[in-house]
Amino acid sequence: MSTIEATLLSSEVKQKALDLGFHLVGIAAVDGGDSLEVQRLQAWLAQGYQAQMAWMKNPKRQDVRLVMPEVRSLICVALNYYTDHQRPQGSQYAKISRYGWGRDYHKVMHKKLKALTNWLLSQGEGIRARYYADTGPIQDKAWAQRAGIGWVAKNGNVIARQYGSWVFLGEVLTNLDIPPDPPHTEHCGNCTRCITACPTGAITQPFVIDANRCIAYHTIENRDEKLPEAVVPHLQGWVAGCDICQDVCPWNQRFAKATDVTEFQPYPGNVAPELAKLAEISDGQWQQLFPASALRRIKPEMLRRNARANLLDNF
Repeated sequence: MSTIEATLLSSEVKQKALDLGFHLVGIAAVDGGDSLEVQRLQAWLAQGYQAQMAWMKNPKRQDVRLVMPEVRSLICVALNYYTDHQRPQGSQYAKISRYGWGRDYHKVMHKKLKALTNWLLSQGEGIRARYYADTGPIQDKAWAQRAGIGWVAKNGNVIARQYGSWVFLGEVLTNLDIPPDPPHTEHCGNCTRCITACPTGAITQPFVIDANRCIAYHTIENRDEKLPEAVVPHLQGWVAGCDICQDVCPWNQRFAKATDVTEFQPYPGNVAPELAKLAEISDGQWQQLFPASALRRIKPEMLRRNARANLLDNF
């Protein structure tokens, strides 16, 4: 493919992604080198900061060519999910992270990514492509920064200038050589609001998160019967994820804007659920309350555990 053809393809790919409803799109090249991101991942794993998330050790996460041997480029996309809804004050209310208020983001992202991938495959013979949205061993945040979508912030989230960190990430891997975009520069500066605000000290140093201390990890991924005693006093009502480090971020406070994706509007009850009700929720009620929701990863017994831990700490 000539440079002109590749450049045309780059602009066409980006326009197609935008036409499908993605808010941001960028291209990253696979250079085959042992990147700084891989070194950081290895150091993070060596510290045991992945807690019980054994899948983070998958070698494919350190070399995208193990996922797709012929990959040459990644088309990285982002979708804004912020809505203007605000949680009510009061210790009787449970807190659910914004990412889980509406329809399961995997379903929304996959529909658009599938359409983008099918369009790409239709552009010529010999084209290979596959897509992911938090569903494969891909360092999506690192690739998003390399593609110019945003930068990995001190709290571990990707911040986009246009939307803050309220974005879902996805990527299409392809064997096409597409001219890459410049990587995004980091713009946290001297700000440490996220580090200071984290009640459990999970941000051990800038850009390094210890899942063993993270409220989001424990309310979503921890399958133990009880939450750690060191975490329970700091839950502050959180039963599904935690947005503390995002809520205090100046970029989010200044640049968050309401999404145009209707599927991300909150389901009834997700903005202001009551801890007492969630503590006694039945399996059947759980089924009805979280249809097509990313919160289904938090099983009924886990949700009851999380709510009860908050209630016990209130006394």
